[in-house]
Amino acid sequence: MSSTVKTINAGVLSIAYQEYGPASGWPCILGHGFPYDVHAYDQAAPILAQAGARVIVPYLRGYGPTRFLKVETPRSGEQAALGADLLVLMDALHFERAVLGGYDWGGRASCVVAALWPERVLALVSANSYNIQDIARAIEPASAAEEAAFWYQYYFHSERGRRGLTKNRREITRLLWRMWSPTWAFDDATFDRTAGAFDNPDFVEVVIHSYRHRYGLAPGDPRYAAIEAALAAQPPIAVPAITIDGDADGVNPGAAHHAKKFAGPHQHRIFEGAGHNLPQERPEEWARAVIDARAIALG
Repeated sequence: MSSTVKTINAGVLSIAYQEYGPASGWPCILGHGFPYDVHAYDQAAPILAQAGARVIVPYLRGYGPTRFLKVETPRSGEQAALGADLLVLMDALHFERAVLGGYDWGGRASCVVAALWPERVLALVSANSYNIQDIARAIEPASAAEEAAFWYQYYFHSERGRRGLTKNRREITRLLWRMWSPTWAFDDATFDRTAGAFDNPDFVEVVIHSYRHRYGLAPGDPRYAAIEAALAAQPPIAVPAITIDGDADGVNPGAAHHAKKFAGPHQHRIFEGAGHNLPQERPEEWARAVIDARAIALG
């Protein structure tokens, strides 16, 4: 089943997105992470469309054809901005409620909306579980192995890292793919299909801001200050949720310990042999999790 690429003005963006399934299908929005794009769902989304879903897969701010509507808008990559983008996309699409799913940045956006606007979310599927950043505690060190895996974040804190991402974005992102998904034998065509999304003129600025803001090293966009303040309380997620880890994830050591942050019906699953890019590495299992989460929500 093929997708249709569309654009829609929502908030500060013209959001490009792929759409699968009938217009009358049950609403489902799936978010990609860094450094990936909508092609992460090339196989999972058609499965969901066959199951009756209307699947929307947006390019996040700074990726692919998505564009800021005004040049003066700060190119923020903060979590509140990602959540706000998802919420206004739902409004623009006239989705009163939807099943939300995602991983990495896309999972964070889904968690933000599920936590702060639960009435808009039927069910949630989140890789790496509770993806909302605790910025107040970001200065606390992790284990040596985790700190080593975060090298790219510290690199982006420096001007050298900004210049490196500008100059070597394909080399850096391909290296991250290999490190984060060591068992995934992706080919050149698969990577190249996604890498074009990183040529967005705002990609570097959004990425750099994201990895600085989460450590308290860059101010946020004032328009999202109230959302960031609400997220600082680390609100629980009460909607029905299925959370997922890959046991070969090279950047996230596992998040089963996040279970206490889920106040509603909750399952945690492990995708054996899978790395960080779960929907692209395990599309059938990912689609099954989305279908199951919806079924739990509907009783």
